[in-house]
Amino acid sequence: MIDPRIKLRHLTCFLEVARLKSVVNAAEVLNISQPAASRTIQELEQVLGGSLFDRSKRNLFLTPFGEVFYRYAATSMAALRQGIDLARGTHEAAIVRVGALPTVSARILPSAVQAFTATGSGVHTRVVTGPNDYLLTLLRTGDVDFVIGRMAEPDVMLGLSFEHLYSERVVFVVRPGHALLSERSFDLSMVENYQTLVPPPGSVIRRLVERMLVANGVTELRDEVETVSNAFGRAYVRQTDAIWIISEGVVAEDIADKHLMLLPVDSSETTGPVGLTTRTDMVSTLAAESLKQAVRDAAASLR
Repeated sequence: MIDPRIKLRHLTCFLEVARLKSVVNAAEVLNISQPAASRTIQELEQVLGGSLFDRSKRNLFLTPFGEVFYRYAATSMAALRQGIDLARGTHEAAIVRVGALPTVSARILPSAVQAFTATGSGVHTRVVTGPNDYLLTLLRTGDVDFVIGRMAEPDVMLGLSFEHLYSERVVFVVRPGHALLSERSFDLSMVENYQTLVPPPGSVIRRLVERMLVANGVTELRDEVETVSNAFGRAYVRQTDAIWIISEGVVAEDIADKHLMLLPVDSSETTGPVGLTTRTDMVSTLAAESLKQAVRDAAASLR
């Protein structure tokens, strides 16, 4: 028997605090007071007999004890939500929810969704985009059925499975007519003289980019703008001299149409696997499997 002192409100509050790393923000989302949220977490810790969060920093982070409980609590809540939706035959049961990095949203997902829709199954598709860590959180809590993106670090992949689809590098792009395009002896250090658009800290490719820049003697980028918005990046670079450091898939069509141009940077060391991430403890619906196959078919042309 599960300890009857553990209520649904305990699990819901715990998962929100873990997701947002803040009791205040979780309380706002749950529409309860901050003291009530804090009390709920304390009650849960007393029942479990251990601290769930490290409170020594500004943001709350899960303790090792909390990490273990989080994986099982998230899985349980996701399974319960799925069971309720299927039993009720609700609208949510007729939706395949996919989390996708901006790069795959632009490169392979449109053709995959088009092919999936053409099957006439009547199942709708919900696409959620964002950074990798955010999407994996949604996967663990059951808010998406699977994620398409870069493979995360091994310590993050516990309880998750990765299926490789293709590999992708990071590129440096500028507007047509940019001064650096006419440099006969281009060197990566020249990017220090221009404003740069970069992915935010914590993203998978940010670490790869930083490692590459340091290896080539670039110690500081000028006037960094951190963004995950493709629309902003595309518009900003086309009207300024800024350099956009981004996954190739995001700008592949812009480069093919010559709306953006590649700088002659050897970025092969940033190449990494892109694929499907799923939970090992959940059985996919037939519709989710059908969309995953459409994604595989779309990605096959990139190999």
